[in-house]
Amino acid sequence: MLAESAMPTVPRFRTLSVLMPVYNEARTLRSIVAQVLDSPIADLGLKIELVAVDDGSKDASREILKELAESDGRIRVFHQDKNRGKGAAIRRAIGECTGDIAIVQDSDLEYDPKDYPRVLAPILEGHADAVFGSRFAASEQRAVLMFWHSLANRFLTFLTNALNNINLTDMETCYKAVRTDILKQIPLKSNRFGIEPELTTRLAQWNARIYEVPISYHGRSYAEGKNIGWKDGVQALWLLFKYRFFDRRFTTHDGYYVLESVRRARGFNKWMLSQFKPFIGDRVLEAGCGIGNFTEQMLDRERLICADLDPYYTEVIGRRYSHLSNVRTTRMDLSDPKDFEPIVDEKPDTVISLNVVEHIEDDLSTLKNYHDVLQPGGHVIILVPAHQWLFSECDRTLGHFRRYTRAMLSERMKEAGFEVVQTSEFNRLGVLGWYVSGKMGRKDLSPGQMKLFNRLLPAAKLIERVDSLPGLSVIAIGRKPARAPQPKPGAAEDQADASSQVEAKPAYEPATMR
Repeated sequence: MLAESAMPTVPRFRTLSVLMPVYNEARTLRSIVAQVLDSPIADLGLKIELVAVDDGSKDASREILKELAESDGRIRVFHQDKNRGKGAAIRRAIGECTGDIAIVQDSDLEYDPKDYPRVLAPILEGHADAVFGSRFAASEQRAVLMFWHSLANRFLTFLTNALNNINLTDMETCYKAVRTDILKQIPLKSNRFGIEPELTTRLAQWNARIYEVPISYHGRSYAEGKNIGWKDGVQALWLLFKYRFFDRRFTTHDGYYVLESVRRARGFNKWMLSQFKPFIGDRVLEAGCGIGNFTEQMLDRERLICADLDPYYTEVIGRRYSHLSNVRTTRMDLSDPKDFEPIVDEKPDTVISLNVVEHIEDDLSTLKNYHDVLQPGGHVIILVPAHQWLFSECDRTLGHFRRYTRAMLSERMKEAGFEVVQTSEFNRLGVLGWYVSGKMGRKDLSPGQMKLFNRLLPAAKLIERVDSLPGLSVIAIGRKPARAPQPKPGAAEDQADASSQVEAKPAYEPATMR
């Protein structure tokens, strides 16, 4: 059977949202709006909406925007009660936009909307999540820049690359096109020009696929209204360090944040997988694959079906492993038996479900679905958080309905029809960290915590030998009973004939006959 992800999954993009912060740009506003609306994106199959935010302008910008919006329904205008800065205006525009892709457009004439097709192409082709239009990459035309501005831009770009392990040529560019489903989940905070380093850092932390394309640039002078100055450069320097090392929450998606944190602890992930690796067969259903932290360790299987409810997760897996013929990705509701029907023909001999069942209110129905899709004699591998007394604010944030004991999980699996092969507790060192974090009121696992735990792995493995200590997780291995042997053709008739030749005996024997 051909894998569902034989080609990378590319979302269908319908609308481009142009985010335009406006502050005292009455002289150029009509021209830039006309250029945006006339940009050649119709050939790409996209509609356009212009989300303009007047940031407390003192000139006629507000009145011009109102007039333009009344004449063209593609223009949506919002007003800030006072001047809050470019970053604040962009954040407001992000909250108001409805398109599938968003691109920032300054309201002066430095950037040319004719470059939209070039900037959008990597996203539309499914290669990128974000695209930066570089003023320093080779392009057809570029205004000669002020030397010290250029030098400052290159230094900030160099520092951005060094801190985030990327290789941009122009971090401070205005033209940043980003998939809106990602952009709306980035908790941006900067009010002024610090929005540029902040957004870049967040995209790198998100592990977004960032591309660059050359664009034309027509820089203006301070006399023409340029606002950025040396103080903004100093602020950008501070913000690069702030968002890289201190304020590291890069997404409002709690699950994705934790998965990206866990991804950084590859040693821990390998250790976890080693706890049940002997039970992994040749045809595996990974029920709740997330972003593939364990998928990457099972690519040698004959067949690997990666299923998750979150479409972004399955998209991530699809684009990472779609070139492998033995990997299939599919979106599934693990509590719905109908979603398992297409998987039956794959004949999975193993179901792996790691940190998934606790998220599902009706966990028994999900375990029954695992049982029904498995081949007779196949194994299910379940890992769940242990001990209700460890339940914390982090559990609530992650959407956990419960934590388990070995006895509780065993009973659930038996009710679902499994023979319980073994149960064990795992990660005894992690209990201390989780308990302390819970008492401190932490709501998530940070990348720093996971990196630290990865370094403590030798100590964790040593403590794991003390069976009397509680573990942070419960691991249970279940087996689907094999079918009872079927009689050979004709055997039933032969048995019936033999029975008819034997004298019937009473259902009990009198005592005298014993």
